[in-house]
Amino acid sequence: MKAYVFPGQGSQFPGMGKDLYENSPLAKELFEKANDILGFKISDTMFSGTADELKQTNITQPAIFLHSVILAKTLGESLKPDMVAGHSLGEFSALVANQTLSFEDALTLVYKRAMAMQKACELNPSTMAAVLNLDDKITEEICAEISRSGEIVVAANYNCPGQLVISGTINGVNIACEKLKAAGAKRALVLPVGGAFHSPLMEPARVELEAAINATKFNQPVCPVYQNVTASAVSNPAEIQKNLVAQLTAPVKWTQTVQQMIADGASSFTEVGPGKVLQGLVKKVNPEMEAASA
Repeated sequence: MKAYVFPGQGSQFPGMGKDLYENSPLAKELFEKANDILGFKISDTMFSGTADELKQTNITQPAIFLHSVILAKTLGESLKPDMVAGHSLGEFSALVANQTLSFEDALTLVYKRAMAMQKACELNPSTMAAVLNLDDKITEEICAEISRSGEIVVAANYNCPGQLVISGTINGVNIACEKLKAAGAKRALVLPVGGAFHSPLMEPARVELEAAINATKFNQPVCPVYQNVTASAVSNPAEIQKNLVAQLTAPVKWTQTVQQMIADGASSFTEVGPGKVLQGLVKKVNPEMEAASA
């Protein structure tokens, strides 16, 4: 069975999508449609912007979504997924690939999500950190202990065995990094991000996005999506909708998602979008698994 996976924030690069625009009339049409929907020429920033410009959340999220979805659209009939999944933001791309959401509706939601997250970041200065080579349970226990003392710090991204990202208040994450290193982590490194994604600090963004998601039409998908919140196959549109709302404040269970897709019969993984991050994570979950770019 063919699994298609879609990357999240962090996979952007200057010039992304330019080759698609120049070589495919369909891609050109979709980029121009995206510029109209967003009300500004995001294609200019994607093709000619600096790395710093592309790092702004309100640019990064729609840019990665557009690169992924437009690439998927140009594959035409050759894109025949048996199952799909996306890492965080990538879940929206996955939901276009399995026809749950239209291109237009998903882009509108992604932009609203980006703006709501940006606001939440400004409301509560916060951060994330990558924890390497430490048992997940130890990380979870240390986060819980610090949270009981009044700070907020939680496990946010289960990326692959031995790589977990934590998220929370700046002080909470800094304390956690010291404790995690003392507990045997090879590294506990604060990441250059604007806020505590996939933590309770994203609650204002979740509330804002919930109204937009609930007002959007979700169709019956052509294949299951393995969602970040459940790490299991979901085909019911109402359930997909509910999980997409919960995603902003819940952890991304990527390790568990890949494990479940393999258990359910995935024989190959194709990453659709910028970068090769997810291929690497799939290989760390199961070194025998075939993983490639679209």
